[in-house]
Amino acid sequence: MSPPVSTLLARLFAAADTADGAIKQELFRRSPEERAAFMSRANTDYRGFYGQAEALFLPVSPETGKVLYMLARATKARSIVEFGTSFGLSTVHLAAALRDNGGGRLIGSEFLASKVQGARANLAAAGLSDLVELREGDALDTLSRDLPAAVDLLLLDGAKVLYPRILALIEPRLAPGALVIADNADDSPEFLARVRDPARGYVSVPFASDVELAMRSGPIAGR
Repeated sequence: MSPPVSTLLARLFAAADTADGAIKQELFRRSPEERAAFMSRANTDYRGFYGQAEALFLPVSPETGKVLYMLARATKARSIVEFGTSFGLSTVHLAAALRDNGGGRLIGSEFLASKVQGARANLAAAGLSDLVELREGDALDTLSRDLPAAVDLLLLDGAKVLYPRILALIEPRLAPGALVIADNADDSPEFLARVRDPARGYVSVPFASDVELAMRSGPIAGR
């Protein structure tokens, strides 16, 4: 990645550490039962949970960001869908890969208007705006229409309870060999069961501490 992009990412990850560190410390001070109750709201009321996370970055790790860039580059991805843009740290990695691949299109979905605005500003600062379309609102709606005929890479990094439903939306468009990368995948057992079942047409493996990397191995119906 070019120095302007890498410099921007370093600044954004530092800002994320500051913004998200406070709530991590607060959660650490709570009892295990209180922490579990707080986190369970993401499954029972994801709109309310993420509505209260307006100031939080909730990014992929810097290492996962680099892996995203490497995977998109290595597969020569041209069409990417992202669920859970937040302030756009993962988006910058993926869009930079598209740029270095010679171009393409990334469709991202983010629930909060303020984060869409922030992500757009960060993409502009990285010089990558022309490669990205950010859709504001619930991804069950925004990612249900007007998608590319073939998707080369899908990143799941939003409400974990929605991972299976978002995958189901995109799955008919996944190209053979397309990658599905899910951050914090351990929080979505239903998603893991789906992609780890060879009969569902995936080859899947965990890596790092909480990321799942799956490849669409079977043919797409209608192709």
